[in-house]
Amino acid sequence: MEETKEGLTCKGVAERLTLGITRVLESMPGVMDVRFMEREPAEKRCLLSWEQKNTCVLPEDLRDFYLTTDGFTLTWSAKLENESVPLGCMVLNGVANLRPLCQSSSVFSLPNAPSLADLDWDEEQVEESERGPAEPHFDSRSRIFELDPCSGNGKVCLVYKDCTKGVVAQKCEVWFLDRSLYWHYLTPSFTAYYRLMITNLGLPEWQNAFTPYGPSPQAKQWASLYQPLSFHCEPSMADHAGEPPVNKLDPSKAFRGKAKLPAPKKKQSAQGGVGGTAKGQGSSGRHSGGRR
Repeated sequence: MEETKEGLTCKGVAERLTLGITRVLESMPGVMDVRFMEREPAEKRCLLSWEQKNTCVLPEDLRDFYLTTDGFTLTWSAKLENESVPLGCMVLNGVANLRPLCQSSSVFSLPNAPSLADLDWDEEQVEESERGPAEPHFDSRSRIFELDPCSGNGKVCLVYKDCTKGVVAQKCEVWFLDRSLYWHYLTPSFTAYYRLMITNLGLPEWQNAFTPYGPSPQAKQWASLYQPLSFHCEPSMADHAGEPPVNKLDPSKAFRGKAKLPAPKKKQSAQGGVGGTAKGQGSSGRHSGGRR
């Protein structure tokens, strides 16, 4: 009896943690193999150790999240021609994998090799700050931690800006770093990003919707299939009235069978026709001459 209660309790926690998205996915046509990886809560000492090591204070909502589950992983597949195709993926790194972005992954790197900090240009940062939130820096002015690897399509990062050496950073934002190493602002808090991730169902390249170039055509097709209400076409593809383009199809022309063409008639050559006429005239001449 106690085991049954514990199972129901764990199921209820998972249901609240995923905001019921598993039931929504399972009810969609073609969705299969929905998997949510349950994890143990992180220990408080691990969170304190992370804060001391990185000189940053975790936001309260992210701290509560880690005290509920040490990371988040939810995947699902789509049925395509009787085959299961991995499609949706929602990932949030645990405390142990919440590592600095600029941390060198190789101990054999050259001492004078270029780093991400060499990409910072103050003039460009001033121009970008006029358009929106100031972009993060790759040097010591910002402290950046990888939150979601995005299946290799970029990185979602927890960013602390305006940092000073030796001073504990407290305020953070969530940004998306694309594969071209350009920054794109996502949300001001972890809770807002978590809801955004759940709303987008973990579809491929959904973070690219916050970039000027947008997702790939294949990713747009998946989004229009499983997210038709929140999926919008690009403004450049819309007509002057602001309506999305519509393919005009005439079934009578598109699906009409090909008409069989009549077989071409054989034509006699001009030379043979002239020769036959001449022979006819010659024979008639001979017959007439004989009668005479």
